[in-house]
Amino acid sequence: MQGILRGRARTSRRLLVYFLKMRGATHGPPRAPASEIAWSWLGAFLGMAAVASLHRHLVADTDLMMLIGSFGASAVLVFGAIRSPLAQPRNLVGGHVLSALVGVACYHWLGPFPVMAIATAVATAIALMHATRTLHPPGGATALIAVIGSERVHDLGYLFALIPAGAGALIMLAVGLGVNNLPRSRRYPQFWW
Repeated sequence: MQGILRGRARTSRRLLVYFLKMRGATHGPPRAPASEIAWSWLGAFLGMAAVASLHRHLVADTDLMMLIGSFGASAVLVFGAIRSPLAQPRNLVGGHVLSALVGVACYHWLGPFPVMAIATAVATAIALMHATRTLHPPGGATALIAVIGSERVHDLGYLFALIPAGAGALIMLAVGLGVNNLPRSRRYPQFWW
């Protein structure tokens, strides 16, 4: 009987510790200065405008595309969190390209099983980005888009990794290098490799 009570007490303590972790460990970050907000806005505007313009003027009448939803999240990192390791060039470009390759492969191999294709694509993209030190959260969305995208996306096959994933990421990087280094208060990138 005492063994059962001790076991329950241990389980209760583990559960308490588990749930106490969910309180958080610190306070939220302070509000960004107005100048940082303005530079982030300008960079995101110019980066997305560059990708969207190239899409509209260069590839809109072809089977190619330049614009995918995950670039919106990349803009948050590249222009709003420029010091984050997740926003650096190797992560931006590598994360999108590797994740696109994984997503296309999962669509081809597991397409008849959409739930498996989706779950495998995102999980494998995360694991591969970790292993290659290219973790970029929007890469998970790029892998997902490769699986759930339209026929236009699926018709691209592995070209999806180059256009739009790689090319769009390189455009965002070029704009990030230009805009993020204009003010004295900002420096991008923190590292290349």
